[in-house]
Amino acid sequence: MIQFNALLIAFLAFFLFRSVFQLALNLINVSHLRRHGNDVPRIFQDTVDREKFSRIAAYTAESTRFGIVARLFDQAVLLVILLIGVLPWFVEIINTWHIGFMGSGLIFFGALAMISNLLDVPFGLYSTFVIEDRYGFNTRTIGLWFSDWIKGMAVSGILGGIVMFFLLALVHYLKNTWWFFAWIIISMFELLIMWFYPVLIAPLFNKFEPLADKELANKIGTLMGKAGLAVKGVFQMDAGKRSKHTNAYFTGIGRTKRIVLFDTLLASHPDEEVLSVLAHEAGHWTKKHILKQLILLEIVSLIGLYLVAKLLNWHLIYQTFGFQEQIAYAGLLLVPVVLSPLGYFMRPIGSALSRRYEREADDVAVTLMGTAGPMKNTLIRLNAENLANLVPHPLFSWFNYSHPPPVERIERLDGA
Repeated sequence: MIQFNALLIAFLAFFLFRSVFQLALNLINVSHLRRHGNDVPRIFQDTVDREKFSRIAAYTAESTRFGIVARLFDQAVLLVILLIGVLPWFVEIINTWHIGFMGSGLIFFGALAMISNLLDVPFGLYSTFVIEDRYGFNTRTIGLWFSDWIKGMAVSGILGGIVMFFLLALVHYLKNTWWFFAWIIISMFELLIMWFYPVLIAPLFNKFEPLADKELANKIGTLMGKAGLAVKGVFQMDAGKRSKHTNAYFTGIGRTKRIVLFDTLLASHPDEEVLSVLAHEAGHWTKKHILKQLILLEIVSLIGLYLVAKLLNWHLIYQTFGFQEQIAYAGLLLVPVVLSPLGYFMRPIGSALSRRYEREADDVAVTLMGTAGPMKNTLIRLNAENLANLVPHPLFSWFNYSHPPPVERIERLDGA
């Protein structure tokens, strides 16, 4: 039975405060956009007319409202599961099967992951076939959506199952030092995924072909050579069968490092703009942003696992949420859930660091291209085409944005 104690009160206070804060921040952002609904930023006036700006405002408002509903629904479901004693009841059922600690833990997390994915299906369908469709982005069929969903479930189930197997084994057999060895194994597994994602996982969802435009491929090779990067291949991806959104990215490490261009980007942007996008991505590599972020992630992971290990044997957590005894695999869920509201408010630190890296990558792009013009034009078109919010509220962008707000970023390039 759930115990109404100081820990539960503190958890509920922080949990509900986070929900209210998220709601307020999103509503402030939408309200800010509406107040500026007739003021197209100067830098976009040649590209975005008032009708387009109204469309951007409508897309942002609708996407935000939907995101709020989806997020609050997920949080409400989690809170209900925690407070009505579903988890202890489920653990009691699993224990009657006598399948051991690791088998019980795998079923526990597997069942919860399956339920979470099933509950997200209506939201995913609405986002794709109502909102994205209404604003002309969606090109995916219902069959392709479900195919992606099933394959995504299978991939995440296999990979997540492997990680969880090793994690449970370490918790069960090492007791006090499991967190350190778990950190090593998880870190190695993340690097392994980065290596084989481009060649094993991504092709399950998209078709990748060598860039058909040989002239552009040669220009890209010259640009990457100028940046001092050795890339194994330049590929175009059939992104257009799912969405009209445009993008390009670097992926892989070592021998699997490659450049991927969306076919939608190739169809809608001239060569120099495509090159400017890649010059920006090259900037991340030359400035070692990927490595720095990976190191930071590993430090945070180590601290997180250490905290979980220290709290995993705290009997009060189990008692608070209705457990009569300490079930370590249940604790691996309870402890992160209890800490999650605090972790959320650390987000601005990561956002600020990411924005700094984006500005540094922009500077590299300008140097590689020899001028800021192509990067500036690309950002103007990409933001307009993707109906990005051009006037986010400063507090919202400070808290959430991994990239500088569009106007700030482009005006900075204007002065380069």
